[in-house]
Amino acid sequence: MPTRSVKLYSIALVLGDFLILLSAFILAYILRVQVDNRPLINEVYALDFFITALTIIPFWIAVFAFLGLYNSRVYNRRLTEIGRLFIGSLIGILIVLGYAFLIDEPVFPARLVAVYALVASFVLLVFVRELLRRLRSLLFRYGIGIRRVLLIGTTEALTDIATHLDNTKQSGFWIVAIAGPKRYLPKNFHGQHYSAVVSALKDLKDLRITAIVQTDLYDSAERNQKILAAAQSRHIQYSFIPGEPEFYSGKNTVDVFLGYPMISVHQTPLVGWGVVVKRIFDFFATSLIVLLLSPLFALIILLQKLFNPGPVFYISRRLTRHSKAFGLLKFRSMRPEFGKKDAAEEFRDMGREELALEYEKHRKVQNDPRITWFGRFLRSTSFDELPQLLNVLRGELSLVGPRPILPQELKFYHGRGALLHSVKSGVTGLWQVSGRSELSFDKRVELELYYAQNWSFWLDIKILFKTSG
Repeated sequence: MPTRSVKLYSIALVLGDFLILLSAFILAYILRVQVDNRPLINEVYALDFFITALTIIPFWIAVFAFLGLYNSRVYNRRLTEIGRLFIGSLIGILIVLGYAFLIDEPVFPARLVAVYALVASFVLLVFVRELLRRLRSLLFRYGIGIRRVLLIGTTEALTDIATHLDNTKQSGFWIVAIAGPKRYLPKNFHGQHYSAVVSALKDLKDLRITAIVQTDLYDSAERNQKILAAAQSRHIQYSFIPGEPEFYSGKNTVDVFLGYPMISVHQTPLVGWGVVVKRIFDFFATSLIVLLLSPLFALIILLQKLFNPGPVFYISRRLTRHSKAFGLLKFRSMRPEFGKKDAAEEFRDMGREELALEYEKHRKVQNDPRITWFGRFLRSTSFDELPQLLNVLRGELSLVGPRPILPQELKFYHGRGALLHSVKSGVTGLWQVSGRSELSFDKRVELELYYAQNWSFWLDIKILFKTSG
């Protein structure tokens, strides 16, 4: 919900970043030219350096905008913001160097000026943004810049949104009144409650409402129109949030169709160029990993032949994007006679009913008797999963994604398999880095569905870092 205060804060960030970057350039120049007495590589006068900074900084700001640093979804999350500020600062310095190459003239009087500018810009950007964040929270605390909200709804989405907006110091919203069933009121709500929407609309002026948020539409079009008309007649901001999560997860695009606004709801944000970028990254990153790990591959193959006679690889039929079946490659960890049927069925054939029940409940067992001693080593080190990198090169898997499931496991997803398979399955994923052993099957499913609906390139990078750590 972009409000006036959000827009003003974004403008303040743009202006602040401009001044900070300019200050960082000036500081870098002073430190190396005025404070440091060592000889300079190039003779660059202060005025020329200042003009160059003024020329380059708008492009630097454009990079920040491209990275989403003026979007509330980013600047309200410290770690994400800091990470992008660092990347933006690096790209900014590269732009300066590229500019120097194009004009074929020295920009920096010494190499250290570039280093000083990079460090100073990043440190000052983080510091000043933290000050602005604290100033904004202070203003919200005193009621400056907040929105007085009337929340309207008839489902659990009402409770969820009211709870998330409850922290006025952070959100900038104050839930003054709620119109809807009493059972959906959040705990510790101290505002005005209305069972009937009509009564709430009559009190808009007395409550000094500046924003109306509706979480779901009523069956009556006339009733919905009254809410919108009441907001428009009093010049109150009106926002509609679909109460069903499927409508605001994934990626939504708004277009015009036959003169009507049309919202297209995608299962996942991973569409269009996102698919292309992810595939390019997968291919080049995996090629490098396979090249670096090729000695380890050769060693494991040799040890397999010595300690685990039989086929080196185990091919398991799994499902990936759009529930397409493929052969998942692993280093074989079980005895050759196993792995041809469902695990529960094989346990029953062995007379181990307790293991079959354990597998059916958790989709795994603690002590699998089918695994060889060398296979246990491969599994404990996750070396058995290394051949999946070849699946990534072939385009059957991604480096990051939901776990590639067995066809017979699809029924355990209770109709959510299509959503799970809206993205390509992966070698690693969100649940693997979120407490792999302790999570229940249902919790793992929730995390995988969250990944599918909230994919971003930055989320992939974070998961890869956690996997390698």
